[in-house]
Parts: sequence; structure tokens; C-alpha cells
Amino acid sequence: MKRYKESAILMIEGIFVGILAGLTVVLYRFCLTEAETAMFKVWEYIHNNPLSVILWFLILIALGCIVGRVLRLEPMASGSGVPHVAGEAKEYLDPCWWRVIIAKFIGGSLCLFGGLSLGKAGPSVQLGAMAAKGFCRTRKHDRKKEITLLCCGAGAGLAAIFHAPLAGSLFVLEQIRHTYDRTLLIAGVVSALAADFTSKLFLGQTTMFSFPTATIPLHLYWLLILLGILAGLAGAGYNTVMLKAQALFQHFKKVPKEILMSSAFLAVGIFGLTLPQVLGGGQAMISILDEERPALLMLVLLLAIKFIVSAVSFGCGAPGGIFFPLLTLGAYLGAAFGSLAVICLGLPEELWAQFIILGMAGLFVGIIRAPLTGILLLVEMTGSMNHLPDIALVCVTACFFASLTSSKPIFTSLLERLIKNNESLSEKP
Repeated sequence: MKRYKESAILMIEGIFVGILAGLTVVLYRFCLTEAETAMFKVWEYIHNNPLSVILWFLILIALGCIVGRVLRLEPMASGSGVPHVAGEAKEYLDPCWWRVIIAKFIGGSLCLFGGLSLGKAGPSVQLGAMAAKGFCRTRKHDRKKEITLLCCGAGAGLAAIFHAPLAGSLFVLEQIRHTYDRTLLIAGVVSALAADFTSKLFLGQTTMFSFPTATIPLHLYWLLILLGILAGLAGAGYNTVMLKAQALFQHFKKVPKEILMSSAFLAVGIFGLTLPQVLGGGQAMISILDEERPALLMLVLLLAIKFIVSAVSFGCGAPGGIFFPLLTLGAYLGAAFGSLAVICLGLPEELWAQFIILGMAGLFVGIIRAPLTGILLLVEMTGSMNHLPDIALVCVTACFFASLTSSKPIFTSLLERLIKNNESLSEKP
């Protein structure tokens, strides 16, 4: 009887955690959306007034210095935040919850205003977790219960930003806890649903993507396997390049973080001179795919440049996520693959949009290795179950071939580095 009572109390507290996480993420999304919108307005002004580019690059240097200073004051706010949450769930880390929230808001907003290719989802996971941690500290919970609710908050954060409560719950099991825990699953689902409901009150009930759906014939399923293989290998390659980019920035240990961050802002700004669409999280590039099918060469060009900008943005350790940028890369990978299929095989034009969704799911799983999360995430983000078998086939294939390369999931590698760096700092006198 006591066990059932404790489960009921945990579910009730999970609701409060979900509401807090949802409110925090809604405010975070508002700040970053406004910052990204302002950034595109600046670039529009610059293209009409070329002489103002000098002033903007000076501003980018200042933005980099501020973000570098923020990370110097609160290192746990760097990157997406997912490895930090996983590290805390394993009791390797114990950051100050309110410092992380403040640093994430300031740093994330300035990074999006500066045009860095960073997303909102990873930080939302960390913000949800920190909101849950703040709730637990006010309630004076023991560490075990705090970690359980912290994990609920992490899933709630992902649910709130993507309107994907089931994917948010599974993400915690696949990437934060790395195990099946029935109690955590139930409390996590309740928390994620509460966060999703809260976010929809402010953001509406529209899905993230609204591509037209069509059924891919069974005799073309071999194309899905090919796309899965391509996405899996591309995901392994993505992980290798991103980790090397991060190692490159970390190699310059004696260079002040402010200077390194400013160099990243300037490097990204150079791409904005010709292709501002590649800046920011990726919504501008996704909007291009909402129109008629772009030329194959344009798809490949935007894919390549977005990849470079993402590597610079991720490598410098700026406070921002990789979810939406990698989904954008996956969308363009799928779009390019679909265009080839339409051109070479004479596929109906209406099938092209399906490869966009499949490319997103495949690359997500190839990079993160969370197949159940990837399948449910794209289903919930599109609001359609019609392509569930197609997404599942691509995701399973991508996960299998990415694993064959011996490449570790991106967040596993980042967590190992984070723990190693944290231990080396602790050993210093």
C-alpha cells in the first residue's frame, strides 16, 4: 500500500514539475524566437545597406565576448545540456539550478541573435530538468527522488518544445537513464503531458511540421532501406566531425573563451553575407522545403553549408542544442535523396515530401541512436500516423548501420568528455 501511495504522490508532483518545465520552456522559446527573428531582420537591413556590415561584425564580436563570459561564470550552461542532465542523473554532476537557467536564457538568446546554428530542444531538456531540481530543492526532497523528478523535468522540456509528450518520455529512458524504469516512465508521461498541455496553451496546437502525407508503395520500400543506410552512415560521420570540431576549439586552452566564442560568431557571420538562410536553428531552411521542390544542386549546397555552420556553432561550446539543426540536415538529406528518386526513377512528385520526414527521422537516429524516440518524435511532430511503418523502417536501418561503424551515440561521447573534464578540474589544486 505504501508503494502505491508513493507512486501516486510522485505522479502528482510530476504534474507540477511538468507545468513548471512547460512554463520555463515557453518563455525560453519566446526569447529565442524573438532573437532569431531580429537576427534575420538585421541581415535583411545589411543586404540593403552594405556599409552597415562592419558595425554588425563589431556587434558579433561583442556578442561572442558576452557569451564567453557567461560560460566562464557558469560552465554547466555550455552546449545542448543533455549530457549535463545525463551526468547529473548518474550523480556525476550537481550544478546550481538557477545559475544554469539564467545562463541558458542569456547565452541562448545572444547565440540565436548572432546567427549560430543552434536549436532550442537540447537546452529545453536541461531547463526542464533544472526547473524540476528547483522544485525539489524547495520541497527538500532526498537525492533519489530529486533525480527521478529531474528526469521527469527533462522529458517534459522536450515535450514542451516539440509538442511530443511520448517522445519526451521515451527520450529520458533511452538517453538519460539508459534503462527501463516503470515508475519513472509513468511519472515521466504524466509530467510530459502536463508540459505539453501548458505549452499548447501559449503556443497553440499546431504541429511543428505540416508536410503533405502520401503513402509510399510497398514495391519502393527498398528505397527506404537505402535512405536508412545513408542516414546511418551520415549520422556516424556527423558525430565524428562534431566531436573533432569540439576538440579543435578545446585545443586552444590558453586562448580566452571570449576570443574563441567571438571567432565562432564571426565565422558564422561570414556565411550570412551570402546565405543567411543557413543561420539560426533551421526554420528558415525548412520553410524553403514548404514551397515547390528546389533544384537538387541547391539542396546539396544548403546541406553542405548548414553542416559547416553547425560544426562551428557546436564546436565552440555555445549554449544551444543540436536537435533542430540536425533535423534540418536530415530534411535536406531526405529531400536530396527524394529528388534523385524523382529524377532517376520517375517517382510521382507528391512522394518527394515524404523523404523529407524520413530523412529527419533517419539522421536523428543515426546520430543519437534512440530509435523509439526518433520514430515517435517525427510522428508527433507531423501529427500523422500514416507514415509510421516507413519511419520505423528507416530508423531501424539507420540505427543498425550507424552502430556497425563503431561510432558512439553523440550524447554518450559528450557525457564521457564532460565527466573527464570535470574530474580533471576537480583534481587541480
